[in-house]
Amino acid sequence: MRSIVMCAGVCLGLANVLVADEPDIVIADFEGADYGDWTTTGTAFGPGPARGTLPNQMDVSGYEGQGLVNSYFKGDNATGTLTSPPLTIQRRYINFLLGGGRYPGETCINLLVDGQVVRTATGPNDRPGGTERLDWYTWDVQDLVGQQAVIQIVDQRQGGWGHINVDQLVQSNRKRQAEPQSRRLVMAQRYLHLPVRNGAAVVRMKVTVGNTIVDDFDIELAPGAPSFWAFLDMAQYQGQEAVIEVDRLPGDSQGLAQVRQDDAIPGAATLYQEKYRPQFHFSPCVGWNNDPNGLVFYKGEWHLYFQHNPYGWNWGNMHWGHAVSTDLVHWTQLPIAIYPHQFGDWAFSGGAVVDRDNTAGFKSGTEDVIVASYTSTGRGEVIAYSNDRGRTFADYEGNPVVKHQGRDPKIIWYEPGQHWVMAVYDEEGAGDQLQQRIAFYTSTDLKSWTLQSKLDRYFECPEIFELPVDGNSQNTRWVVYAADGAYQLGRFDGKTFTPDQPEKTRFNWGNCFYASQTYSNVPPEDGRRIQIAWGQIGHPDMPFNQQMNFPVELTLRTTEEGVRLCANPVREVSRLHGKSFALERIMLTDGANPLAGKRGELLHIQAVLEPGDAQQVVLDLRGAQIVYDAAAQTLSCRDKQAPLPAVDGCVQLEILVDRLSIEIFGNGGRIYMPMGMVLDVDNTSLGITAQGGTATIRSLTVHEMQSAWRR
Repeated sequence: MRSIVMCAGVCLGLANVLVADEPDIVIADFEGADYGDWTTTGTAFGPGPARGTLPNQMDVSGYEGQGLVNSYFKGDNATGTLTSPPLTIQRRYINFLLGGGRYPGETCINLLVDGQVVRTATGPNDRPGGTERLDWYTWDVQDLVGQQAVIQIVDQRQGGWGHINVDQLVQSNRKRQAEPQSRRLVMAQRYLHLPVRNGAAVVRMKVTVGNTIVDDFDIELAPGAPSFWAFLDMAQYQGQEAVIEVDRLPGDSQGLAQVRQDDAIPGAATLYQEKYRPQFHFSPCVGWNNDPNGLVFYKGEWHLYFQHNPYGWNWGNMHWGHAVSTDLVHWTQLPIAIYPHQFGDWAFSGGAVVDRDNTAGFKSGTEDVIVASYTSTGRGEVIAYSNDRGRTFADYEGNPVVKHQGRDPKIIWYEPGQHWVMAVYDEEGAGDQLQQRIAFYTSTDLKSWTLQSKLDRYFECPEIFELPVDGNSQNTRWVVYAADGAYQLGRFDGKTFTPDQPEKTRFNWGNCFYASQTYSNVPPEDGRRIQIAWGQIGHPDMPFNQQMNFPVELTLRTTEEGVRLCANPVREVSRLHGKSFALERIMLTDGANPLAGKRGELLHIQAVLEPGDAQQVVLDLRGAQIVYDAAAQTLSCRDKQAPLPAVDGCVQLEILVDRLSIEIFGNGGRIYMPMGMVLDVDNTSLGITAQGGTATIRSLTVHEMQSAWRR
């Protein structure tokens, strides 16, 4: 008797396996030119399946193949139905891709048996914004197996989100709808490796240890082979159990199962050797970066904090990433410095200072306190403090310190008034009445702030600092700018900035400069004002996205147009020089190229050119042309152009060439033109020619640059 029961159990198990293995039955994939045997009413569904996004519609994604049902035909005011021919239910589930409006009974897909709706589903959107992405939905129909049914897709809604998107209707014994999933791991190694696929459905992942949320974030979790691996540092949780939760994941996704542990970050052996990785511009190991944050010098280290999505190639999940350098050219990426306060309450841009006199009272050890100020998107302007040389930060329990309509605080110490100043982007009003300003607040303890004044016509990421004119410490100006770099010079009394001129002066002439910041706490014996900007260039085949521009030293110089802000690469660039060659007093005749046969990938070029009677002098660097037009006295690269008058008949150029950018400095930094571009890795040719006349190379030095990442 026992053996019979065992046999029955084995046979039943085999039967279940066989049922599960039965092939799927495709009801409709909507790849044809028309709907075939399906019938339509009204006009919403058009003459046949849509080929993706329809005119004036947000980008539609998540469907399979080329076609789908999309009732946005001629907009959201059309209505109608689309009904299948009868079908016999033969599998446990009906899976389909679904998107569009969330209006039950109006924008929906129904399963009808004997004319009655027995299952229904609707899209995810019922308010402005949202997404046109289709996701899997599943009906459990095992109680209906053997019965005849029809499927009806309904659009009876007009106005916003008055449409429905459907694709890939399939009978199956496997469920495709995403559901919450979790996994438990005892942390035996330092890092969790997380598989990311660009373009995959975004899910929310939370990692907890005991009652501590380690991090809570969005991620395009790879259902199969990943585009790259992100990582989460779990060093402080060794030996403890971590719970990884995902809010929704299709049953056949391997995303959660692929999460693994390792004592090294993903791809450590080949990191920074990737084909399109910048070799002397900072970029994060993996993930997205944008604004530089919290630039501060302390005890021999230049700290570069930055806006960072550690878990994706695109913008989102804003953390403060962290890197340090002892020389501004060799960078070491450290663990995340500031995590979001909670899911969705992200750590936006801001600055950092060294509170040498402990004005805030945060000091608890022998190190001076580094205080970071940033925008917490759910709270306002907040501060956090570090007693371990900027490695980790504690949130001030009295946050927010300023609450207003704005973001991106930059704090400086105003020595004459013995107080702190916060320059922060501030908004008032909306639409045509929107006023965009820099607001100036003051404080003696970094905690309590008083509004003092506002400066009109500035957008996000403000900056303020003082510089000598022509190196004369007895003649200084204050410089104010925001994210685009356009600046004003003037006077600042610690409360109010008074500009010398009403209009801003352009600073950046390129295509990859934004949200720059300068270093605080630079030692007096150094005395430089050093700036780093977001480089705004990446490559879709890489595990990182975006870079930082090369650090530049800012100075004020008197020119024929007045006092102007100039930028030049920091002197430490020479630490990366390899082999060099030079040309002097070379006549450039029309079409001749004295650099013929010379090659180089990573370059630092310094040149003094005398245009003579040539119409143009053209530098060709790995296929990218930099053109000086002698008649117009302009410098151009691709679609960007800047005025550059010759000085004593000559033009001076300094150029940095990396894998994703060319940064051009003209006439001692009078013109700064950072250009983001993907250079042809197979083209390392160099050229310089005169066109329409004769020019002279007074001097031309080409330094081959070593990679800052070579081990």
